Amino acid sequence: MEIAHHIEALRQEGRLLARAAAGTPWDVPVPTCPDWRLRDLVHHTGSVHRWAAAHVAQGRTEPLDEAGSEAAWGPKPGDEALLDWFREGHERLVATLEEAPADLACWSFLPAPSPLAFWARRQAHETAVHRMDAEAAAGSALSTVADAFAADGIDELLRGFLVRPVSRLRSDRPRALLVRITDAPGGRSDLTVSISDGPVVVRREAGPADCTVSGRAGDLYPALWNRLPTGPEHGIEVTGDRSLLELWGGTAQIR
Repeated sequence: MEIAHHIEALRQEGRLLARAAAGTPWDVPVPTCPDWRLRDLVHHTGSVHRWAAAHVAQGRTEPLDEAGSEAAWGPKPGDEALLDWFREGHERLVATLEEAPADLACWSFLPAPSPLAFWARRQAHETAVHRMDAEAAAGSALSTVADAFAADGIDELLRGFLVRPVSRLRSDRPRALLVRITDAPGGRSDLTVSISDGPVVVRREAGPADCTVSGRAGDLYPALWNRLPTGPEHGIEVTGDRSLLELWGGTAQIR
């Protein structure tokens, strides 16, 4: 996806998150984040937006430390001001990314064509996943996402986050999960996720697998990010050893 497409997705996802939160009490639990109430979710996402914008706007070559992060988002707002605070930070992040130069040099933490491409992509999916959390807290159906954006989010999770040495997705014995996106350009796209006691390896091809999950990108996206269960009721076909999905649900989490 192009940077402009990620920025537009960020814009829309932030608005959807705010809409879900606007009609929901702040103290309702977030089913997909059991330790959080809705206010925690909105404060977290608003803080991340300010944190990301600071790196881009300041061209920071090192990550903000704890003190710098607190300065970036300021004191925690009360419930009466929280939604406006979130919207202001979200709009500032969108504007910061739109105004940033293409040759921006700043810190980032996943492979990307450029730092600007990294931050636009990361914040688009950060916001989309937490939008799902806000909708779950509100008790509403998840908003749909474009197939290309969903496939991009699957790619970021599998080939960006889960292959890092700090990933918790590990297995005492080698196992493999085949992710089959059935509506990719050309018919389908396969990614084989090899899990062992070392870093995860992901290949863009079909290979021997203990478990296969197949479905449209828009259905696999929330499922692989652990925001919906896997199964036919959510448009996903599962074959093979389902215990691998239990391992996934407990350890394929971004913290």
